[in-house]
Amino acid sequence: MKKKTIVLDHSAMNRALTRIAHEIVERNKGGDDLILVGIKTRGVPLAKRLQEKIKRIEEVTVPIGELDITLYRDDLQKKSPEPELIATNIEVEIKNKTVILVDDVLYTGRTVRAAMDAVMDIERPAQIQLAVLIDRGHRELPIRADYVGKNIPTSNEELIVVELTEQDDLDEVSIFEKRS
Repeated sequence: MKKKTIVLDHSAMNRALTRIAHEIVERNKGGDDLILVGIKTRGVPLAKRLQEKIKRIEEVTVPIGELDITLYRDDLQKKSPEPELIATNIEVEIKNKTVILVDDVLYTGRTVRAAMDAVMDIERPAQIQLAVLIDRGHRELPIRADYVGKNIPTSNEELIVVELTEQDDLDEVSIFEKRS
């Protein structure tokens, strides 16, 4: 792969997450009855960052959960014959709450569909919303994010790579060109 361009650096990513946090608070009239659920892997640190930003805005700590969607994917056999499970951890009751799924990149919509199925198997929330750092288009399912950090139209020959300090020692979103 060849890096084409950097689309978000640390400062731009921070501004995008701050804006998303404000939009979440505004749309939901505060931070009560919300639960942020990060889709593993990079959705989890993004959910934690949003939790901190909402706490600064509203002085309320929104509970966080971690969601592993491995067994809910419709392309499970394509990915690996023996999928690796990373534990789901949602320690608060989600019934009658607004669950905000958090992920790094929205692409085909299949990951989000799997996440919604996983949440519904746990308990039925009052509402599910979606917050993503990047929406790159190319949807295969009728799924739309409620909160988007940045829309980045891409071709199918490009990849979006999100790097987060918590896992990669760097905050950066880049476009890479697939080599043929």
